[in-house]
Amino acid sequence: MKKWLLKPPSLEEFLRLLTAWRVWAAGAVVGAAVAALVYVIAPPQYRAQATVLVDQHVEQVIPVERSELLIYTYLQRETDKLVELAWSDQVLSQLSNQTGIPVASLRDGRLYLSQPGEGGWHFLATALEPVTASTIASVWAKSFVEAVQAKPAGISTLLEVNLTQGQDLPVKRAASLGVYVFSGALLGAALLAFGLLFFDRKEA
Repeated sequence: MKKWLLKPPSLEEFLRLLTAWRVWAAGAVVGAAVAALVYVIAPPQYRAQATVLVDQHVEQVIPVERSELLIYTYLQRETDKLVELAWSDQVLSQLSNQTGIPVASLRDGRLYLSQPGEGGWHFLATALEPVTASTIASVWAKSFVEAVQAKPAGISTLLEVNLTQGQDLPVKRAASLGVYVFSGALLGAALLAFGLLFFDRKEA
């Protein structure tokens, strides 16, 4: 049995699998239908996005004639500090107080920080209701801005942050129906096709 499982499929078996287009098509249709049904029965949560503009004014810290590596190192170091601040107890406790959601729940996959660096930072939050997701994202971004503007130890006094999108936030499902259907079609086609290969080899 073990020897049969480890034996690689023959060229004939692969060719038969590749030419069985009806199997691939049937698997794709079934997989897409199942994925669409899952999306309808248990849709993904809503996700809202707030945006904060971060300007580190690196040109005032490091002369332009200095190496790009030095500039990159500085930006990375300062960005890491800000990321830590965004996830700090100080910021999340303020967010928890205003939303009524425990800090532990906020840390448990509900919040996402996208594109941290020089420029726009996206503060994303997920929830079952779109209004809740929008509120969490907005308050998180505002709490972060307030924490940075207080200039805690280690944060450059030249750093400037502004909340550029904190109201009427864009809210959508964390994953679209199209993503579900496409993924289901690929998975269904692969499972059915390789399942056929498996049983054909077993019979052989």
